[in-house]
Amino acid sequence: MEIWILVLGLVIGLVLGALLGVLWVRARSVGTVAAGMVDQAEVMQGLDRLSDQMQHLDRERARWQGQFETEVGRLQTETRTLSTALRKPQVRGRWGEMHLRRAVELAGLVDKCDFSEQVHLEDGRLRPDLVVHLSGNKELVVDSKVPLDAYLDAAAADNEDDYRTHLRRHTAQLRTHVDQLASKAYWRFLEESPEFVVLFVPAESFLSAALETEPGLIEYAAERRVVLASPTTLIALLRTVAHGWSHEALAEQAREIHRLGRDLHQRLGTMSTHLDGIGRSLNTAVTRYNQAIGSFDNRVLVAARRFNELSVTDDDLGTPRPVEIRAVERLSSVREDDRRAAENDGVPGPTVGSDTQAAYERS
Repeated sequence: MEIWILVLGLVIGLVLGALLGVLWVRARSVGTVAAGMVDQAEVMQGLDRLSDQMQHLDRERARWQGQFETEVGRLQTETRTLSTALRKPQVRGRWGEMHLRRAVELAGLVDKCDFSEQVHLEDGRLRPDLVVHLSGNKELVVDSKVPLDAYLDAAAADNEDDYRTHLRRHTAQLRTHVDQLASKAYWRFLEESPEFVVLFVPAESFLSAALETEPGLIEYAAERRVVLASPTTLIALLRTVAHGWSHEALAEQAREIHRLGRDLHQRLGTMSTHLDGIGRSLNTAVTRYNQAIGSFDNRVLVAARRFNELSVTDDDLGTPRPVEIRAVERLSSVREDDRRAAENDGVPGPTVGSDTQAAYERS
């Protein structure tokens, strides 16, 4: 009986436990579903916001792409216009001259002073773009050349073969400019000019493209007394010229200081001679004066004083006083101080002579 009661209690406990477990599981499932529904709503809201942002970015991308295509089109138009203009010899030449002047100014040279533009030589038949004035009255000729037609064709080439063909033509054009410039021999018409001329190529890429095809082009030009120069090398060359000018100016100032020093030394010597002559003349004048006073007193006044003895007059005749020569203490002390200072410096001091340091006073 007790066993059945125990078994029945266990069964009832198991049933109640199972019911409680089922209820707990159901309650948890309901909470999970509710939480999932909340999370799903937040996700949907985030997706909506993301969709709005994507649509906004897509509209902005379309607007930016339109502006970019417009700018690219305008740039292509301007590039074609510039390319067409640079194919004209006059425009190309003027562009090269502008770059040449800019390089000269960056080098620190001054127009009409350190260089001259469009100088006429040989009765106007020759006209180099630039003549740089070097120190020592020497002059250097710089001429600008812009071989651009073949280079532009190479830049617009669609394949490697056309690119190489146009580059070879570009190199040939630059070599032709070298030959033409060498044939003019500008240095023959300038009195003080080095026997070479500078060929200025206004862009680094123009020269590097030619050297890529013909590495020996620089030696080819040098053999014909032509120096190839890009903006970088020309600025370095002209800065060397400007440095030479500064040294020439310093040397000229040193020569002027030397000339002025010699002049001053000569004038001081002349002045010292004059002062010495004045001192000697003063000594002579005082001596002559004292001699005249002595003669006047001994030979003239003696006879004149007898008028007093003869009662012709009661007034006594005054006697002129002789002049005494003596050194003034203040002047001699100054000379002594100068002498001591010179001895302290290791330089012999000036000697005090009666002709140069004496003062004359009437006593």
